[in-house]
Amino acid sequence: MRAIDLTGMPPGQVDCVTLLDEMCESLGFDYGSYATICSVTGDILGYATYPEAWKEHYIKRGFHRIDPTLTESAQCIAPVEWSRFDKNSRFHTVFSEAKAFGITPQGLTIPVRGPYGDYGLLSVTRDCSSGEWADLVRKTTGDLQLAAVRMHDQVLHSTQLHQTLSRPALSTREVEILQWIASGKSQQDVGDILSISHRTVEVHLRSSREKLGALTTAQAIGRAIGFRLIHPG
Repeated sequence: MRAIDLTGMPPGQVDCVTLLDEMCESLGFDYGSYATICSVTGDILGYATYPEAWKEHYIKRGFHRIDPTLTESAQCIAPVEWSRFDKNSRFHTVFSEAKAFGITPQGLTIPVRGPYGDYGLLSVTRDCSSGEWADLVRKTTGDLQLAAVRMHDQVLHSTQLHQTLSRPALSTREVEILQWIASGKSQQDVGDILSISHRTVEVHLRSSREKLGALTTAQAIGRAIGFRLIHPG
């Protein structure tokens, strides 16, 4: 399971990060995020207005695999107050480190479900007193539910999501071997360069062809270049 931050990709029809920023500003939240999970790969894809340093740390530490605001909220249909995770050790693991990045453990997640089994999670946070937070949630939950539906619809139809889901996930070794073949090296040459057997080279090439939907290695190279996984030799 990977966590894929779509924020860095060129915006499609709608800039979802801008939508999140505008929503947070108008409703009075510090940060907002949206996440969905690919039903085929299990990858978590999304957008967030959190500081870049926290997003990098979050993904590097693999928190997307244990964060209950994702894993447990995905099982719910009603808004999820993060206070319900007060006794959850995984929640404390994630947010004890988030404090150093200015991220509060006080938040709310709005699940939204689509007609084809798809779903999304819109989350917001604000660092304020518990009384102010309760008042804010009471006033904005309806607006957040509408925003969650809109965000989910925009993301499902966005260019970024379709490009990400349709992009073959080749391993580092598969990309490396295809690049050497594209540069004119034979399978034997590649085996010698990488200190692996000719049979291992062929296994990786076969896997690459399958992932790229190619019948031949030459066709696989062409498609890999088209996806910008490798560059022309």
